Amino acid sequence: MRNKQSLGEERVTKLLSEFAVPSIIAMLVSSLYNIVDQFFIGRSVGELGNAATNISFPFSIMCVAIALLFGIGGASQVNLSMGKGKKEEAVYYMGNSAVMLFLCGIVLSFIILIFLEPLLKFFGSPVNVLGYAKTYTRITAIGFPFLILATGGGHLIRADGSPRFTMLCNLTGAVINTILDALFVSVMDFKMAGAAVATVIGQVVSAIMVIIYLRHCKTMALEKRHLLPKRKYVSKIAALGAAPFSNQLAMMVVQIVMNKSLKYYGSRSVYGESIPIACVGIITKINQVFMAFIIGISQGLQPIVSYNYGAGKYKRVKEAYLKAISVGTGLAVIAFLAFQFFPRQITGIFGNGTKEYFDFAISYFRIFLFFTFINCMQPITSNFLTAIGKPKQGIFLSLTRQIIFLLPLILIMPLIMGIDGIMYAGPVADCMAGLAAIIMATIELKRPEYTK
Repeated sequence: MRNKQSLGEERVTKLLSEFAVPSIIAMLVSSLYNIVDQFFIGRSVGELGNAATNISFPFSIMCVAIALLFGIGGASQVNLSMGKGKKEEAVYYMGNSAVMLFLCGIVLSFIILIFLEPLLKFFGSPVNVLGYAKTYTRITAIGFPFLILATGGGHLIRADGSPRFTMLCNLTGAVINTILDALFVSVMDFKMAGAAVATVIGQVVSAIMVIIYLRHCKTMALEKRHLLPKRKYVSKIAALGAAPFSNQLAMMVVQIVMNKSLKYYGSRSVYGESIPIACVGIITKINQVFMAFIIGISQGLQPIVSYNYGAGKYKRVKEAYLKAISVGTGLAVIAFLAFQFFPRQITGIFGNGTKEYFDFAISYFRIFLFFTFINCMQPITSNFLTAIGKPKQGIFLSLTRQIIFLLPLILIMPLIMGIDGIMYAGPVADCMAGLAAIIMATIELKRPEYTK
């Protein structure tokens, strides 16, 4: 992208490809942090190690939530301001977003390190898993400020017209993490601690690359005065980042309730406490690979629709959204087929287990993720509504799947069906969230401005 005007003039298909593909790759690479750790820990430590990473997973979700709050919120405000020709305002949004990302990461890291054991127990850690979870999280928490800055800063870099550099930041960190995982875990046998140290080093490198870029943006020049947080800018950034933030926060709440429910109902089944937690941890991270495509598409869509909506080019906004949905649906169908036909093979990548271990994993794959083929609708539509400056609608839609539908179902259905109720809560919530997204998108696109 040579200049911001190309967002309003270039073919939508080309723009979506240029912004979404690097975003998808960046998200895939980002998901590799968890996948790679899971792979080496599963083969080195086993079932309890896999369960431990799932217990600590809510912390990672919180980091992503903060990154999206100020990353997507800041990126949306930058693009909306640029679309309106308010460049000086856009620079303040960029600087304030970057500073808030790192500051919030520092605060979160301190809170976690101080209250680590009580938090892990609250997250549902069985006694035989707690030690592994403490070892892993105590180290990874040190890297949270860098993880948040690297993740959120990638959105700011993308808003500046450099989606490929965002991809490079994530790719570099993930490659370093993978190499060091192999060295620390497989060769040096540092087990949980080795995987955690490898993760932190990769995150630090990615964050340094983000800082270097932000000092030399393509379309604006950041100065010290732009880095001083101001309420009027931070509040507007948070308003547009609230939808993806709420979605991630909802995911964290659901993850905690899920772990506690799996522990409780698992202990009353043939699977025991640890097997369901370990299996769900693996499957959640595998599903993240699919969702990386969907979230990448929605993030690539963001600067296109934000700029064109701000410039009053509503037909281009509609065209970009519909093309994003079409591509997302195709990918969702492929993921659905993989989850239905190859669950045993996918689970086996992360180490061996008992018959009960694989029985639960196969059932969970096929039942909980049954409606994967419509799971692109809710995140793309939620981010679309946020990107065009309608955060209330975006926030509501972002909460439908996790909080409004899934959370109550996880609490209610197991009372009737035992641990199987947790599995069947997934497809019911996915179906209802997908329908809500279709209805809200239809209402928005029928507005008069989209037909002029």
